[in-house]
Amino acid sequence: MNKILHSKYGIGILVVVLAGISYLASVFHYRVDLTAEKRYTLSEPTKNLLRKLDNKVTVRVFLDGDLPSGFKKLRNSTRELLDEFKEYGGQNLQVVFQKIGDGLEGDSKDLFLDSMARLGIKPYTVAVQSKKDESSEERMVVPGALIDGGTYPIAINLLSGQRSASLDESVINSTEALLEYKFAQAIQKVTEPEVPLIGYLLGNGETFSPNVKSFVEDVLMRNYNVRFLPIDTVPVIPAQFSALVVMKPTVPFTDPQKLKIDQYVMNGGKVLWLVDRLYAEMDSLMRKQSDFIAFDRNLNLDDLLFKYGVRINADLVQDLQSDKFPLVVGSVGDEPQMQLVDWPYFPLLNTSNSSPITKNLNKVLSLFPNSIDTIKTAGINKTILLTSSENARSLITPAIVSLNSVKTEDDLKTFSKSAIPVAVLLEGKFPSLYSNRLSGATLDSLANFYKTPFKARSEDTRMIVVSDADIATNVVTQNEGPLEVGMNQFTKTQYANKDFLLNSLEYLVNPSGILETRSKDFTLRLLDPKKLEADRTLWQALNLLLPVSLILLFGLLFQYLRKRAYRG
Repeated sequence: MNKILHSKYGIGILVVVLAGISYLASVFHYRVDLTAEKRYTLSEPTKNLLRKLDNKVTVRVFLDGDLPSGFKKLRNSTRELLDEFKEYGGQNLQVVFQKIGDGLEGDSKDLFLDSMARLGIKPYTVAVQSKKDESSEERMVVPGALIDGGTYPIAINLLSGQRSASLDESVINSTEALLEYKFAQAIQKVTEPEVPLIGYLLGNGETFSPNVKSFVEDVLMRNYNVRFLPIDTVPVIPAQFSALVVMKPTVPFTDPQKLKIDQYVMNGGKVLWLVDRLYAEMDSLMRKQSDFIAFDRNLNLDDLLFKYGVRINADLVQDLQSDKFPLVVGSVGDEPQMQLVDWPYFPLLNTSNSSPITKNLNKVLSLFPNSIDTIKTAGINKTILLTSSENARSLITPAIVSLNSVKTEDDLKTFSKSAIPVAVLLEGKFPSLYSNRLSGATLDSLANFYKTPFKARSEDTRMIVVSDADIATNVVTQNEGPLEVGMNQFTKTQYANKDFLLNSLEYLVNPSGILETRSKDFTLRLLDPKKLEADRTLWQALNLLLPVSLILLFGLLFQYLRKRAYRG
C-alpha cells in the first residue's frame, strides 16, 4: 500500500478507487436489519408492488416544518420508510414532504383544508412550546399524505384508528407498525387497472337508508365499484362480483335465494355477512322509553351458515366493557337528570392479533350483538376476529332489553364469560347446502347459467360472518345528519368500525397479500425509568467520555502508524 501511494500514479489510483467505491455505493444499496421483528424490512408483497410500478406515483406527506416532538418522530419514521420504498420504486416513485397548505393563504387555504378533511385527512390541534420558559401555543398539525397515480388521488390519515393526537411512545409505535400497509395499499389502489366490483344485496329487507350512508359512501364507494343487486331480478349471482355484502336482512330468505348465494360461493364468490338474528333496535327503546323484548327475525339462514361452519345464536351479548349511553339517573324537581353511563348492550369488542384484518386495530363498537358458535366443518379454517371482553354474558331469547339491566352487585357477578365471538373469518373449500337435493331441471339450469355443472364443493374461497350488522351502521342526528360509522353521537368518540370493514373487504377481494403487512409486530423496548434514574451519572459519563476517548485513541493510533511507516 505504501509503495502504491508513493508511486508516480499513486494519488490518481487512490482517487479512481474512491470514486469507484462511491459510485458502487450509490447504485447498490444494502441494509442489514438486526431487529427481531424485522422492523426495517419491507414485506415481499410491498417490494413486488413497487418493482412493478409502470407510471409515476407521487407521495406528498404533510409533515414538515416546526412540529412537536412526537410528530417529528413520526415524520422521521415516515421518511425512512419512504426512502426504502424509493429503493424499489426507482424513478417511478416521487416523495415530497411539505407543510399542509404551503403557499396558500386565506380562503384558498381553508378550501384546501376542507378538501383534505373530506378525503379523510383531519387536522389536529396540539400545544407547542417553542422555548423552555415560554408559554405554549396552539398549532394545527395534519398527519396525512396524498398519493397520486395520475387518475385520482387517495388520502391516508397516518393516525387513523388513534383516539388522541398526543403521541406517546405506544401510540407512535402502533402508528409506525401500520405505515407500510397504509402507503402500500394506497399506492396499489392508485395504480390498479381494475377496481374490484362489490355487490350490495337487496331483496330481503336489507338496510338501505341514511343509517348506512357512511358504510356505503366512505367504505364501499370510495374504494370499490359498487352495484346494488336485487337478488330476485337475476337467475344467478354473476361471477363478476368480487364479493357480496349481505347487510342487515330483515325478511326471511327463500330456498331459491339461498341457492343463488350458495352457488355463487361454490364458484369462488366471497361474502361479507352482516346479520342481526334478533330484532333489537334503538328506535324501539327511544320510542317506548321502557323495556322491550328482542325477538328472533327467523331469517331462514341457519342451515346455510351451519353448513359453512358457523351458527349465529338467538341471544344478546352484554359486556361491562361498553360504550356510553345517556340514562336518567334522578330528577331535580320535575326535570329528569341525564348522565352518560356505560351501557352493556353496546359492547366494545376486542380485536384479534391472529389475523391481518384486526391486528393493531382499536376496539370496535357494536349494538345488541349476538354470539357466534363455530361448527366443525371439514376443509374450513376458522379465525375469530372480534370478541367480547373477559367480563361478558349472553341473554337467551326472548331477551329483555332494559334501560337498567345491571342493578346490583349480584348482577355484576353474572358477567363471567370471556371472549364471546361476534365475528369469524371462514376460509377453505365450502360444502354446498344443496348437494343431492335438486331436481334434474334445476341442475340443468344452473349448468347453463354458470357454464359448468352444479358444484357440491367450492374452490378455495373466503367469507366473513359478523353477528351484529350495526357494526356497519351510523347514527343520524337532527343537527349533524349522518355521522361516521363507529362514532358515538354523545361523546364523539370514533371507534375502529370503518377500519375493520375496510380490512375485511380488502382481505376478501385483494389477493396481492398487501394486507399481510398489517401483521407486523413492532416491539416497544422502553428503558427502565428506575434503573435509568439510579445509574444516571454512569450513563452521562459514558455518553460524554466514551466518544472523546475513542477519537483520542484513533488519533494516537494514526500517529503511531504514520511514524512507523515513515521510519521504515
